[in-house]
Amino acid sequence: MNKWLKTVLFLAGSALLTRLIPFSSVFRNLDTMFHEFGHALVTLLLSGQVLRIELYADHSGVTYSAVEAGLRPVLVALSGYPLASLFALLLFYLYAAGRERWGLLLSSLVALIMLVLYVRGGFGMLWLGGFIALNLSLLYIWPKALKYYYLFLAFLTLEESVMGTLFLLSASLLSPSRAGDAANLAGHTVLPAIFWAALFFLFALLCAKWSLACFFRKERAKVTRGSR
Repeated sequence: MNKWLKTVLFLAGSALLTRLIPFSSVFRNLDTMFHEFGHALVTLLLSGQVLRIELYADHSGVTYSAVEAGLRPVLVALSGYPLASLFALLLFYLYAAGRERWGLLLSSLVALIMLVLYVRGGFGMLWLGGFIALNLSLLYIWPKALKYYYLFLAFLTLEESVMGTLFLLSASLLSPSRAGDAANLAGHTVLPAIFWAALFFLFALLCAKWSLACFFRKERAKVTRGSR
């Protein structure tokens, strides 16, 4: 089967299955957390100032930042979706390397940085605090469930990173001025929102393909070891 078709079908199946898990919707903010952290990280790397970050119950978020005019606002607007996709890829890479604990600790560290420094809204603070507490519980109190919890988070983040860009692509077609980061990029460049949304979507699919390659490589290695 074509690898791209396999990626799309696996993502669709994962999206359907994870929605059957109780309270799975609560964890979909993890992709939003990585997305907004990406904006904040690039802002700081460009010597800008992160004013605050807001996370909402509908899985959306906003990063308020200040950077000098010119290319810098473009780079900040460009960073959210790709870095969220790369974080999803990193979770699968760590799984393939047998470093699930590192993945959870890294996710908890990102949540802690955002909680302490930038997020002030009621829901965002509650979600980040609860996420950190749950991760620590799995790491130190119930480690036997860690692998399954980790894979749940990894697949949820992966599918959300792709679905988010797909929704952005739809918005850029139907209402370009409301297409979030793609609209911001269109305002700073000569390229339309649909171009940026398509670029985000293709990059998310590429990261999904690489992520699933990591996952299947780990599973094949386990089967090989088990057959010896």
